[in-house]
Amino acid sequence: MKIAWGKNAKMKRQPVVVSTKPGLPFGVESDNDEAEKDEIAGANTNCPGTKPLDTAESLQRQGDKLAEEWKYHEALSRWEAALTLAPDNAILHEQKAQVLLEVGDAWHALTAATRATELDPSWPEAWVTLGRAQLNFGEPDSAILSFDKALAIKPDHDDAKADRKTAVCLVKKRGQLHSSGLSANKRRFTVGLGENSDKGAEGEEGADEIVAQSG
Repeated sequence: MKIAWGKNAKMKRQPVVVSTKPGLPFGVESDNDEAEKDEIAGANTNCPGTKPLDTAESLQRQGDKLAEEWKYHEALSRWEAALTLAPDNAILHEQKAQVLLEVGDAWHALTAATRATELDPSWPEAWVTLGRAQLNFGEPDSAILSFDKALAIKPDHDDAKADRKTAVCLVKKRGQLHSSGLSANKRRFTVGLGENSDKGAEGEEGADEIVAQSG
């Protein structure tokens, strides 16, 4: 699985800030304004694990940079901190799922990807990542459904097409294995979706490696 940070990210429109005190002339601040600023500054300073300038966006950018450098665990720590500030950020959950797949944590990748699809069901990349997590967790049937949802949103999504083909081949291989009466315990492999995998997300050989997990 190739990870290109920023490629899958979507532009979010910033909310328009409307003055809560339209009656005040420009440049004039009330005592309440000063009190509010002091309260916000104090909250940022006292927040455990963060610096005053550590916003969700800055933490996300730090995590992106670390992920580009293959420092996956450090990236995860930054994104976890960002999610405490912005728990409904679908992009953060999806990127977290990608890195969890890279470090071999299929269960938590599945959880993070599922949350991303819940927060933004119209984002095809989130469905592709969920499908890959389901493949790694040994659920090819569910993965097919996720890839189908991605393709329903974006019919020309090449990754979804290729990974769906892997999932379909896996289901077929699983059926052949069961019908032959062979024990799945004799062949235990993990899913190879990384860049260095000799058997990628295309073809029946890739499906062969993960058939035991779904049996």
